[in-house]
Amino acid sequence: MSNLVNERELATSLDCPVVDGKRQVQHVTPRTADVGGIPVNRVLPTQQRRLIGAWCFLDHAGPAVFKGDSRGLRVGPHPHIGLQTFTWMIEGEVLHRDSLGNEQVIRPGQVNLMTAGRGISHTEESVPGESHLHAAQLWIALPEADRATDPRFDHYPTLPRWQEEGTELTLLVGDFAGHRAPTLTFSPLVALDLASPRGGQLRLPLRADFEYGLLPLEGDLAIEGETFATHELAYLGRGRDEVTVTLPAGGRVLLVGGEPLGEEILIWWNFVGHSKAEISEAQRDWEAESPRFGTIPEFDGPRLTAPPLPWKA
Repeated sequence: MSNLVNERELATSLDCPVVDGKRQVQHVTPRTADVGGIPVNRVLPTQQRRLIGAWCFLDHAGPAVFKGDSRGLRVGPHPHIGLQTFTWMIEGEVLHRDSLGNEQVIRPGQVNLMTAGRGISHTEESVPGESHLHAAQLWIALPEADRATDPRFDHYPTLPRWQEEGTELTLLVGDFAGHRAPTLTFSPLVALDLASPRGGQLRLPLRADFEYGLLPLEGDLAIEGETFATHELAYLGRGRDEVTVTLPAGGRVLLVGGEPLGEEILIWWNFVGHSKAEISEAQRDWEAESPRFGTIPEFDGPRLTAPPLPWKA
């Protein structure tokens, strides 16, 4: 969830500069937020970077251990429009429910993908007895032509996995190195998880027409001799056909990339839109409990309340 409105002054350059013949990498500092009682590190959107392809939101949650009376993650009913929510589970189990009637537990090594389109609501909560959570949650902005598509939910328990140089690669979405993920997309995208039990160096082929970012989830990451701390996003920009990365023993990195969206979007609370009017309408509908967002009667708790709009509706 985000309360950041994307304005033109936010960083929009797709090309990292070349200095002394070497293409630079942008350091994007995370900010801390709270989602459902869990502290998260948020690297998209920020003042430094608002989009990578159509990826418009990236939270790294955990690793967290719940103690005492904690029920873990618990996010009440809330709405979405104009986006896909994308959850990559590394540790723990979370129950998803939505207003279409879907109910799905996501387990480590799986992806949940919810396409909001014209409108959907959902809840997320740790399963009873679960004491751990480690996940990446992302949003994908739908292109304007697809923003009002029918809402749907897809669960991907099996994804392409292979090893290179002692590192296990899991393709979460898109095409990479001759592999293809089954994940539904509306624009050209890629996401790849790299886990290295022993550590080591790996060369990754890239598409020059894509922009890319690398987020260390566990352990620091070295990119061509430059170090990025855990939770610190390394923005590569576009124009590269490869990058060499070095992971420590036990290191894990998330690679995200995509063709630049080429459209202006706004993010307010849980809505992604192409105009203030579109977002204002969605917020009015949520506040009025419109059938547009349905209900989730199985969840025992209140709906989330939208903060006041930052502009005059």
